[in-house]
Amino acid sequence: MIDQDSNGRALHLLETVFGYPAFRGQQAEIVNHVANGGDALVLMPTGGGKSLCYQIPALLRTGVGVVISPLIALMQDQVDALAEVGVRAAFLNSTQTYEEASRIERLVRHGELDLVYVAPERLMTQRCLDLFQGSKIALFAIDEAHCVSQWGHDFRPEYIKLSVLHEQFPDVPRIALTATADHQTRAEIALRLQLGEARQFVSSFDRPNIRYRIVEKTNGRKQLLDFITSEHGGDAGIVYCLSRKKVEETAEFLNENGVRALPYHAGMEYPRRSANQSRFLREESIVMVATIAFGMGIDKPDVRFVAHLDLPKSIEGYYQETGRAGRDGLAANAWMAYGLQDVVLQRRMIDESEADETFKRVLSVKLDAMLGLCETLSCRRTRLLEYFGEAATPCGNCDTCLVPPVSFDATVPVQKLLSAIYRVDQRFAGGHVIDVLRGVESERIKLWHHDRLSTFGIGSERGEAEWRALLRQAIALGLVTVDHEQYSSLKLTDAARPVLKGGQKVQLRQYQKPIKQKRATSPAKGHVDTDLSAQEQSIFDKLRGWRVETARTHNVPAYVIFVDATLREIAKAKPASLNELRGVTGVGEKKLASYGDDIVAMIREMF
Repeated sequence: MIDQDSNGRALHLLETVFGYPAFRGQQAEIVNHVANGGDALVLMPTGGGKSLCYQIPALLRTGVGVVISPLIALMQDQVDALAEVGVRAAFLNSTQTYEEASRIERLVRHGELDLVYVAPERLMTQRCLDLFQGSKIALFAIDEAHCVSQWGHDFRPEYIKLSVLHEQFPDVPRIALTATADHQTRAEIALRLQLGEARQFVSSFDRPNIRYRIVEKTNGRKQLLDFITSEHGGDAGIVYCLSRKKVEETAEFLNENGVRALPYHAGMEYPRRSANQSRFLREESIVMVATIAFGMGIDKPDVRFVAHLDLPKSIEGYYQETGRAGRDGLAANAWMAYGLQDVVLQRRMIDESEADETFKRVLSVKLDAMLGLCETLSCRRTRLLEYFGEAATPCGNCDTCLVPPVSFDATVPVQKLLSAIYRVDQRFAGGHVIDVLRGVESERIKLWHHDRLSTFGIGSERGEAEWRALLRQAIALGLVTVDHEQYSSLKLTDAARPVLKGGQKVQLRQYQKPIKQKRATSPAKGHVDTDLSAQEQSIFDKLRGWRVETARTHNVPAYVIFVDATLREIAKAKPASLNELRGVTGVGEKKLASYGDDIVAMIREMF
């Protein structure tokens, strides 16, 4: 048991070890609950400080804190980051030799570690379970707990076996943590990990520093390049693509156009994939182009944008991926290019899935919610938060708030579209139907005598792009479906009948021609630095240069030394002594001892 002064001790550790003056949100309550032996299920957004919720209780309690994480490739960086603040940490995974693993096991048995990271597969070995049975364990932290849910977006079958912790270690507190889970996923986490009696802590899902923007896809790669060069030149970012081939092609395209980009997907050889991840974490100004195989647990705090060139499968996936931007709390962008083909492709993937009908229905519901977010006429942030059961008011920091879309009564044009699909016997794909509506006299149209139809040319007042936008929204609304077994032919659903009969009106987003973004004449140094004076910016730039060299010497990512937000605070504070530096957020006692003299001397030289 922890003494009654655990709150005071926790705050002391927060200040002296991690360099933060106060807990945020529910952190203090969670830390106190777990430190005193309670089980917890914690939902907290990426960048919200989940790791402190188990790290500090592990330091307060007797024994070793065991962190179960699927992120073997990132364990070294996590351990290095803890070492920088003076916490005794290590990992056990398949990358180690027998001798290395044996040495870590001895440290665990003798209580000479504060935290040890293990993958779930490693934990389930008899050797590992015997090790923990024979050691004093402070707590078990199950990170990325949404991986246990078969309904979730990142299911890992090995997570299901983690109920063994409750069975074999009934007196050791467990804390399960995730950044994203709807009600169904949350219930499954509690059920499968036997955390039914655990206290649940659900923080706000809002990430107010992220600006959400979804644009009509015309030429996705070109639009992406314009977005990066006009708004994020020189910034670190992540670009998500659906296929491995598209990842490679997009990375090559960006490099050819002056953007330092690296590919990452599960089909790459492990050494290359690992090297690219390491470069992204340790170097400045790199854009990672990846499938969703990349990103879980990435702690890089200065990712200034996350872009999607393909539609995510669910809001959970989208939220998790966009949440990797702006972990430092500074301004960041979540940008997506989205078009008709995205809707068609995702529907086809569900239809062709080998999953049972129940699972397909779940996937369809999740996709419908994602489409609703893309097509919404209201605040995107409100729609996003409502999905997770959180009420919100318009944010003023998303595209639909900043430039409100124009809605219009689309009943007549949608009736024309549905009629054209019906008149071609529901046997043709979208391009052909749109040609009929626009009155295009192509050879194919004439071959099928579709130029004689009553619907031929009845939509000539609208361009192809506008009709494609209307078709996309009709599919998203469930009025039209795509039959992938018959050459992607369009079919009317039962929901189309009342619209065709005039008994139901349809309100849609007015098509707006994409605005060409102007490229920046020179690479931006990061749009978040505008509140620094010229003198402070000079200090900040010099500190960043020092950080790069220091990180290289220590062989750790630059943010492990100090994050940008801390360097900005130092630049503003201009500390002339170690005591003045001590009060800066992110500067704990270990880092003060390691780097304080260098920083103070550097600032003195500038004045």
